[in-house]
Amino acid sequence: MQRSHENPGPTRRRFLAAAGGAVGATASWPAGSAAAASSSKRVAVLGGGVSGLSAAQELAERGYAVTVYEYYDALGGKARSMDVPGTGTDGRKPLPGEHGFRFFPGFYRNLPDMMRRIPFPGNAHGVHDNLRSGTEALFARDAGRPDLHFPLRRATTPPAPGDLTTSWIRDQILSVLDEGTRLPAHEAAYFADRLLVHLTSCDARREDQWEKTAWWDFIRAGDMSREYQVVLGIGQTRNLVATRAEIASTRTVGRVIIEALLLWGLLGRGMDGDADIDRVLNAPTSEAWIDPWEAHLRSLGVEFVLGTEAREVVYEGGRVTGVRVAARGGGQERTVTADHYVSALPVEHARLTWGPALRAADPQLGRCDALRTDWMTGVMFYLRSPTPVVHGHINCLDSPWAVTGIGQAQFWDVRDFSRDYGDGRARDCLSAIISEWDKPGILYGKTARECTKDEIVAELWAQLKDGLNDSGKTTLRDEDRLGWFMDPAVTGLGGPDPQNREQLLIHPTGTLYNRPSARTAVSNFFLAGDYIRTDVDLATMEGANEAARRAVNALLDADNSDVERCRIRELFRPPEMEPLKRVDELRYRLGLPNTFDLG
Repeated sequence: MQRSHENPGPTRRRFLAAAGGAVGATASWPAGSAAAASSSKRVAVLGGGVSGLSAAQELAERGYAVTVYEYYDALGGKARSMDVPGTGTDGRKPLPGEHGFRFFPGFYRNLPDMMRRIPFPGNAHGVHDNLRSGTEALFARDAGRPDLHFPLRRATTPPAPGDLTTSWIRDQILSVLDEGTRLPAHEAAYFADRLLVHLTSCDARREDQWEKTAWWDFIRAGDMSREYQVVLGIGQTRNLVATRAEIASTRTVGRVIIEALLLWGLLGRGMDGDADIDRVLNAPTSEAWIDPWEAHLRSLGVEFVLGTEAREVVYEGGRVTGVRVAARGGGQERTVTADHYVSALPVEHARLTWGPALRAADPQLGRCDALRTDWMTGVMFYLRSPTPVVHGHINCLDSPWAVTGIGQAQFWDVRDFSRDYGDGRARDCLSAIISEWDKPGILYGKTARECTKDEIVAELWAQLKDGLNDSGKTTLRDEDRLGWFMDPAVTGLGGPDPQNREQLLIHPTGTLYNRPSARTAVSNFFLAGDYIRTDVDLATMEGANEAARRAVNALLDADNSDVERCRIRELFRPPEMEPLKRVDELRYRLGLPNTFDLG
């Protein structure tokens, strides 16, 4: 049965469009409602990233007094933009830097809903109107091999309900593989059949058999050509979500990347309105989204305490009684208190704040120690010439460091890069991300972790050129490169102990079983963040937002509030597949393979 959270809980809360609809939505509460009564309730939110800010907005709209404690001096976490120091002259802003480029797939629906509720001057639908669609993905090959171009426009005429049969889906998959890859016909056919197995698998099979099966093994990559392994194995895991196909959970890869992102995206099913598959912002992230979000939250009464590190969540007498915090980098500890506490820190930082007593109160906290993170960090290259490459994202399939990228200025239609940023010489920013930090590169024969920052920059540039400068064309020229930026959260490179404070949750087999729920066994303590067990089941901004909604709903339940719960939109489940999933559920209970699983 398809689960739905489209309209959960009571409906006493409503949103009313502000005058003219140009400033988004504001909360309106009936007189005497629980929201008004809750205004005296204080909530401490630990972490000012996407999940923390999402929780703060949902809570503030419901009348809670919210204070957000954030480690950095700016909000947004990994999503924020950072100024490149000393680069702005003659009234221009400094060059914009970031941890890595932002990507808003069309299957995101919870986060876009919130973006519509964040006012932005001149936009009828808030910061959501700052999204722009990419039209093509480039899978770049080295050694002169033909690049693969995938058009990313959704279908203008989605299939009618009766058309969405397994044979029709198989034909569509084969058509895309034939158009965009150089796979042998029998390998393309085998991959299409494997996708049908996953599409028609019941939830129980997915959460047991496929969660325990690596994507590499599920698609039998070890028995296939190098092209098959690179395009359908490595390219869909390491390059996109920084996890290796050899260990990545089939449930996660198949359900989110293959089904939600690619298949249903191309068919225009289960998307955010009329969105295309690939969307980015029309300006640096903080300008287009985070700064307006902060301003809106302040207008709702949210308070922010920046430059503050959460040291320990204090648990006494069956409740959380406070949080010990200190100024970032040191200083005297103090304890902050509230009625409720939402931990919205990344898992690698959150679990350091859970002491033995708190962990004993809820065993799921201890299981979070088994969750794994890895490095997925970017470098921004500032270029003299516009270098868009492709109107969308670039995936350098053959690069040993699993490099992806995007030319940003082409989407910043509200900015003139050389006029607005730096010293006027840079006209574009090529934002590239390294997802593989443990394999030797092509210049120095060292892994990224072993390189200095300068060596990483030279190596990354060489790998980009290897993928983009071939087949008689020169896309990237050394003389065009003016400078670069890397997130200062990465430290100690070239030394014995390199560190990265901003890592990414990865999804090896079995990860699902260690992901905690937003509700804990402690009545006034809740968890948010992209490591929480959510429907999207992937380390994404969408997962962070969904987790925040689940945490707020749990808090409202604990508070016996009768205000409307946060609406949670789950991933699209095509109704045409449900009868086949019910058949598979019976087969799974009987110990039989999926109908389409022929080995």
